[in-house]
Amino acid sequence: MEYGVLHLFCGIGGGAIGFQQATEDYRGIKGTFKTLAGIDVDPEACEDFANLTGAPAVQMDLFNREDYAAFHGHEPPKGWREATPEDIRAATGGIAPDVVFTSPPCKGFSGLLPKNRAESAKYQALNNLTVRGIWLTLEAWKNDLPGIILLENVPRITTRGTKLLNTIKGMLQSYGYAVHDGYHDCGEIGGLGQHRRRYLLIARHPGKVKPFVYKPPVQRVKSIGEIIGPLPLPDDPAGGKMHRLPRLQWKTWVRLALISAGGDWRDLEKIAPEQYRLKHTPRDGVYRIIRWEEPATTIIGSAAVGKSNGAACVADPRLGCRCRNGSYGVHAWDKPAYTVTSADIHAGCAAVADPRIPEDHERPDPPPVIIAPDGTWHRPMTTLELATLQGFPLTMSDGRPLELAGNSDARWRERIGNAVPPPAARAIGETMLRAMLPNALGEEFVLGATGIWVKRHSDWMKATVEALLN
Repeated sequence: MEYGVLHLFCGIGGGAIGFQQATEDYRGIKGTFKTLAGIDVDPEACEDFANLTGAPAVQMDLFNREDYAAFHGHEPPKGWREATPEDIRAATGGIAPDVVFTSPPCKGFSGLLPKNRAESAKYQALNNLTVRGIWLTLEAWKNDLPGIILLENVPRITTRGTKLLNTIKGMLQSYGYAVHDGYHDCGEIGGLGQHRRRYLLIARHPGKVKPFVYKPPVQRVKSIGEIIGPLPLPDDPAGGKMHRLPRLQWKTWVRLALISAGGDWRDLEKIAPEQYRLKHTPRDGVYRIIRWEEPATTIIGSAAVGKSNGAACVADPRLGCRCRNGSYGVHAWDKPAYTVTSADIHAGCAAVADPRIPEDHERPDPPPVIIAPDGTWHRPMTTLELATLQGFPLTMSDGRPLELAGNSDARWRERIGNAVPPPAARAIGETMLRAMLPNALGEEFVLGATGIWVKRHSDWMKATVEALLN
């Protein structure tokens, strides 16, 4: 059995990759998913989606006119028009999807956005896409509704988007869906190297999918080292252009070295700068941060970063500002990462305490290698490493290192941070198959070992009575 999926607000295709990897066997029937199409407003995201999934991506703006003006601050250009249900149907070639997976923009709901900005007309317009996406889906396929509709977003949508969610639930129920929503950790259901708590709304149409939808099993969350350790060291050409270390200011490298693994910028407030000095080896350019009152230990590792005239920069590592929690955060190598976002080290936790110290090698633009007091190299993670922590493949279909459209690290990181991790999407997809395959055999009730994600009270009572009688 092959089930068709439409991905609305598809991004670079994390959800689609996961669904394409999902398989399930039930009573001799193998279930898989076929990506009918992805829809997104970002042309580079659409290019990535097509490259990574092999499925078509349709660039489409889903704003209505009023929200377009509120978000962009001006009226839409000449020739722009609102997307219609007919446009949604056209994206799949008229094929009715069995599943619709939506992951609308989450910035307006995210705690990373200050409350006053989140409440502005601009971000309220962005938030309205959650409702409009579901409405377009329901109207596009009202004569042949999808069996399952999913809406994935940040957990704070339940507080910053309460009214919108109530509207969505009411709309879905009016079309006959049983609706449940809750939270899950993508790291736990996908076996990732990060904790990523997300919100998921699941709508099951009992006329199309009678069995309950059960929760996916919990997996072990891996450490960062398990995920990125097998990769070549940053700046190795084998990793491609997305595996290049960000070039930071010297003082930023020192700050990272002085922050303990698992800590963030608040560690710097506890430091008395006079307790530290920079020690360099006769091989110019390799530095270790050591305490002033302690003797220097053997310095290992090196990189050709020039002469040691930068030592004076360690005089005062304090920031002189109040950063938000997580800024300049340094992940411990043997622990899972926090949620991968689009932020760099200045605005989030995007550095790691790497125990691998680079050997001498020639590079045209090498970063400094500063060995922290714990003996590791505190460095920013590369864009490729962030993609790997999100569960994206390391290579393209032709064997080249993973490479997204465009040439901007900032844009790559934004699209990666916004993506649904493929392994988590795969776990969700396999859970959907466990409900849909029995339905194909006419079975209305299936027992599961995990909790039920979607049920209606009447369904539950009927199933319980039937189970007791049988």
